Amino acid sequence: MPLTKEVVTFGTFVVTNQVFHITRLSFAIVNLKPLLPGHVLVSPRRIVPRLNDLSTAEVQDLFLTVQQVSRMVERVFNGSSLNIAIQDGVDAGQSVPHVHAHIIPRKRDDLAEKGGTDAIYEMLESEDADLNKQLRQKERAARTELAEDGKRAKFPAVDNEARKPRSDGEMQREAEWLAQEMAKDEQAIGSQGEDGSVAS
Repeated sequence: MPLTKEVVTFGTFVVTNQVFHITRLSFAIVNLKPLLPGHVLVSPRRIVPRLNDLSTAEVQDLFLTVQQVSRMVERVFNGSSLNIAIQDGVDAGQSVPHVHAHIIPRKRDDLAEKGGTDAIYEMLESEDADLNKQLRQKERAARTELAEDGKRAKFPAVDNEARKPRSDGEMQREAEWLAQEMAKDEQAIGSQGEDGSVAS
């Protein structure tokens, strides 16, 4: 079951079932085609293309949400580090004109076979990370499915064979799981005093 009944859009795409955390001004979603396990996105609720278009309140909420989500994904995906990236504008590789931060949990030598730790930057710039293309392909697949009178359509083959788009059901299950993990973190923080000590 989706975390919210409100329709949540990422650019022009409805992503309500992918939402695992939502605040007054921001939301976090699981990724259709994650670069590494746990790769998620955090975006402002208001659709604006560039970071400078956000209000002070939106910037504050976005980065507090990035911090909270980062802590959780690093924990649940057993990361030892994180990549946090914002591609701010088309010439920086932004494929959906809606501000969003990529949060990618990392482990030692997780990209050794691709050239090492910094390979993630090339991956972020590749077609593999083109969110607009991926979401449009997902929409086309959904339309094909409807046109075939209930036959189960498969996503078209894209990019490399190792990274296939996930189904709506897979993303929704992950979103539900991560929502539970976010709730655990919020509960743990709530049980701590202002000085960081645990209340008895």
